[in-house]
Amino acid sequence: MFNSSILLKEYNLKVTPQRVAIVDELYKNGHMNIDELYQNLLKKFPSISLATIYKNVNAMVEKIFLNEVKIPESKSVYELVKEEHSHLVCKSCGKIEDINIDTSILNSSILSISNFKVEDTKVVFSGVCSNCQ
Repeated sequence: MFNSSILLKEYNLKVTPQRVAIVDELYKNGHMNIDELYQNLLKKFPSISLATIYKNVNAMVEKIFLNEVKIPESKSVYELVKEEHSHLVCKSCGKIEDINIDTSILNSSILSISNFKVEDTKVVFSGVCSNCQ
C-alpha cells in the first residue's frame, strides 16, 4: 500500500501536510504541472500559496524524489521518481504517458558518431494519441 509519509522519510524529507498532499496528488494523477497541483491543493489547503508549492516541489526535485519532465512548448510537469523511462505527449489533448524503451542503442550510436558518452537520457515523443487520431 502506498504511504506518502514513509516515502518522504526514506528520502530524508520532512513530512508536512503540504508535502504529503503533493505526493498524494502526483501518485493519483501521474504527471502534473505546478498550476494543476496548486488548484488541487487549494481545495484541501485554502490558504496555501503558490510559493509554498514551488518551494516544496523544488526541495523534492533536489532530493531526487520527484522528476521534472520538460515538455517542449509547454510547462514542465512533475512525477514521482521511478525506473528510467521516456514520455509520450499528445499534441491534441495534452495527455502524457510513460513508455519504457531501451535507449542504449541511441546512446551507443551517439558515442560512435561523436565520442560523447551519454550518462542520462530524457526522451519526450510528441504526436497524437490513439483517442485523438
